[in-house]
Amino acid sequence: MISRLRGAPAGRTADGLVLDVGGVGYLVNATPTVLHRAESAPELTVETYLHVREDALQLYGFADPAERSLFVQLLGVSGIGPKVALAVVSSASPDELQRAIALRDSARFQVIPGIGKKTAERIVLELEGSISDAAPVTERGAPRELVARDALVELGYSLVEAEQALAGVDPGLPVEERVREALRSAA
Repeated sequence: MISRLRGAPAGRTADGLVLDVGGVGYLVNATPTVLHRAESAPELTVETYLHVREDALQLYGFADPAERSLFVQLLGVSGIGPKVALAVVSSASPDELQRAIALRDSARFQVIPGIGKKTAERIVLELEGSISDAAPVTERGAPRELVARDALVELGYSLVEAEQALAGVDPGLPVEERVREALRSAA
């Protein structure tokens, strides 16, 4: 297993980054964070995962162990292959994705290309037990964060705008107050 590579970025291809390690060029399918770092760094350390198939060995590269760990967890979800797992990990930080899983927010995953409603629900269902953060819930059992976010979406905010508006609001407040505070801060 190749767990980490350190070397000089030697180029980019449609498939990812070429990392020169001791004169050998490794093609690494990498997250946007790694690709961004490669633009300005003379040397780069990349956490990797070697995916073995019958007909190919593919390296996937991550900025830190948390990205790689989430990628490996996603590979354990039925129907998720390495390309889709990389797309998920590339869509947001591991903390944001784990928070979405803890909140049972399958809509967060549906906006990722290649993931439909059923796959998004499967990701949440199969990974929610591995996420330790407990999301505060309303009396009816729905996570407060989702109820507040959905209220803002109903008011015309996009999913991303609603999440950004709620990011600075105290999560311990009642749903109605969270929505009011988010509207005030956005105005």
